[in-house]
Amino acid sequence: MQRLVATAVALVALVAGLVIYNSLPQAQPQALVYEPARQLQPFTLQGSDGSQVTNERLQGQWTLLFTGYTFCPDICPTTMADLRQIMPSLQQHTDTPVKVWMISVDPQRDDVERIAAYTEFFGPEFFGVRAEHPQLYPFVNNLGLMYSIPDEGATDYLVNHSAAIILVNPAGHLQAIFKAEHTMGEIPTVNMQQLAADFAIIADN
Repeated sequence: MQRLVATAVALVALVAGLVIYNSLPQAQPQALVYEPARQLQPFTLQGSDGSQVTNERLQGQWTLLFTGYTFCPDICPTTMADLRQIMPSLQQHTDTPVKVWMISVDPQRDDVERIAAYTEFFGPEFFGVRAEHPQLYPFVNNLGLMYSIPDEGATDYLVNHSAAIILVNPAGHLQAIFKAEHTMGEIPTVNMQQLAADFAIIADN
């Protein structure tokens, strides 16, 4: 009899614990998350491996995309280095490969060979893509990002571009946007610890 009572008490405690747990507010990502994820418009770009890159290349992997260029003096190398540092943390939350795409917004100077050398330095998970402006601008705009086009004939210039990072899910759809933090006197960058925490929530759902 005592064993039955003890078992009943344990079951009641377990059910009560589950009810309390389910009633607690669950962690919410700080990123802008699209539910449902947004389908991307068809695109054709050039990959740093020399291949033609279309929407299908995004499928079967989580992909972090951001705009940049190899002559970028601050945001781009900082973002690439920070992403390389947190890559193991991201990968431990999913069995699906996690990749990084750097979208060059400087097609005049960034040819395939230059992008390949730049991205390969950061590791095998990093991949570069490029295109001429007629193909590039609609792709970047569809991601919710932007960049400036230098004056015709300019050779020594900076390219203004978004510092946000886009997350594309394994179906190849836009899942979230990690916005950059803007602090006076500092370059705008994404908080990588927050990105990793948000990714863990998104990937586990």
